[in-house]
Amino acid sequence: MVANPVRAKLLAGGQALGVMAFDFFSPGLAPTLAAAGAEFVILDMEHSGVGIDTIKAQIGFCRAAGIVPMVRVPGCERHLISPVLDAGALGIMVPMVETRAQAEAMAAYCRYRPLGTRGLAFGLAHDHYRTGPVRAAMDAANSAVLTIALIETATGLAHARDILSTPGIDMGWLGHFDLTDSMGIVGQFDHQGFTQAEATLLGVAKELGKPFGWLAADGAQARAALGRGFSCLCLSTDVALLREALAREMAIVRK
Repeated sequence: MVANPVRAKLLAGGQALGVMAFDFFSPGLAPTLAAAGAEFVILDMEHSGVGIDTIKAQIGFCRAAGIVPMVRVPGCERHLISPVLDAGALGIMVPMVETRAQAEAMAAYCRYRPLGTRGLAFGLAHDHYRTGPVRAAMDAANSAVLTIALIETATGLAHARDILSTPGIDMGWLGHFDLTDSMGIVGQFDHQGFTQAEATLLGVAKELGKPFGWLAADGAQARAALGRGFSCLCLSTDVALLREALAREMAIVRK
């Protein structure tokens, strides 16, 4: 049966570290991240332009490498979520979640009945191509898929409690750039309005007992974020990690 150790860890109050991937979708991505200590990877479909064939292959590489594959889909629509789940994703992040109704739809698309309305197809990638008792497979999948509501607008901030208290939503995530943009303070992460917004989101998550995530620029930011109450963190992106590491080493050489 399918299982998700990252979901189990987070819902038990633990912390998890991973990376968000936008561009370098090679067979070596997942094993490289796993070798570096990442517990999961979030494969981006919102901004990368990558298609389902590439995502399905990456999920297979993740499975072989022992790293949990999650996917940020482009929006809260059944036809965007279902193929990714059937490809074997163990986490779904939906961007721009602003209302309880959107959160309810997201949760329903990600869960089999009686918890949701996910469509049925078995013995395929999400089942590791194995057959078995259908009800047991459905229950295992319901317990494995991590549902992540990305809160990144002023409207989403205002409805954070409704979103995070929705049955079937496991975790919230702070979309810092889009949130500051919607607040009219784009990129001003030291602005009082943004720091208050972050504190509000973390406070609501703590009250509801829900983990909360964020994409940090580096290890120092991630460590500080853990201290503020975040429990699930991406340590930058594939592109940024290569760019910053190469720039640092180039500077050493040229100096």
